[in-house]
Amino acid sequence: MSNFTEEAASRILKCLAEESSVNSYEFSHRANIDHQVIVGAIKSLLVLGEVIDAQQLQTDNWELTVEGQDVVSNGSYEARLWGEVDAIQGTLQQELMNKVPNSTIGFNKAMACGWICIGKGIDGELRVFRKVESITDTTRVLLCQLSVVLNDTAYAEQLKELKKRKLIDKSVIKHYVVTKGSQFTVDIDRLESELTSEMIQSGSWKSMRFKAYNFDAQGPPIDSGHLHPLMKVRAEIREIFLEMGFTEMPTNNFVESSFWNFDALFQPQQHPARDCHDTFFLKDPMYSRDFPLDFAEKVKAVHENGGDTGSIGCIVKYRIIALLILSV
Repeated sequence: MSNFTEEAASRILKCLAEESSVNSYEFSHRANIDHQVIVGAIKSLLVLGEVIDAQQLQTDNWELTVEGQDVVSNGSYEARLWGEVDAIQGTLQQELMNKVPNSTIGFNKAMACGWICIGKGIDGELRVFRKVESITDTTRVLLCQLSVVLNDTAYAEQLKELKKRKLIDKSVIKHYVVTKGSQFTVDIDRLESELTSEMIQSGSWKSMRFKAYNFDAQGPPIDSGHLHPLMKVRAEIREIFLEMGFTEMPTNNFVESSFWNFDALFQPQQHPARDCHDTFFLKDPMYSRDFPLDFAEKVKAVHENGGDTGSIGCIVKYRIIALLILSV
């Protein structure tokens, strides 16, 4: 238990000695301590045995969003837009829309509330005029009294509108209600967390109190294997080709004729990659005859003289027998 957690635990016990129960979330605000620190202190006290009892609760908490805080500080968009309208001559609509943030929302809301209207000015141009001399910024009032609004069913529709406009947001708060245990005390002894060889040799362990062993605690993470960088790159490239529409060949077709492995890809028959130290060749069966002969003739022409591709080819006599050999 760290010093900061010990201090928080001590303050919780002192508060509990005077009160019947302590709400961790409320106490964190009163004590000006982070709620997670308070939760950690409560868990440390629970380890001591029956010093305290704690029940975990879950509460929905509504808070102002950044936009909601802006409305509280500066007024709603509809109220701000109404305030920018010239009370006598009106204001050009486009000019008005440039003066207020989220002016489209403000304009629609102000029109719906009956605060403004559109008409022609003296100059014949469309202007926005005030329809009322004063307004009540209900949206701002509701946000300023959010705690009251949340607990009053009469404001259900207004609350729904605030949620829809994303001026408030819900967060779930998990907190504890702490009460006194059967062995409650304000003064607590620090429990030992481990048994040392010195304790065993001196026999001091007999008079010491130890923390209960937590068999459900997770151990340190175990180092596991990782993909080789080349495997990661290969996986990325595979995904790219699959997304482009390519499909993978059946994984059971590992053996193929040299025609499809090399010749059809226009790899020269004397290329070193076709040597036995780079390619595995089969003895039984040694040859394959399952390929189209008309296509083989076209491939042969490309190898020998380029065919109709415009290339000069390999300028080497093409051996048909070579394309029959099975390879892996």
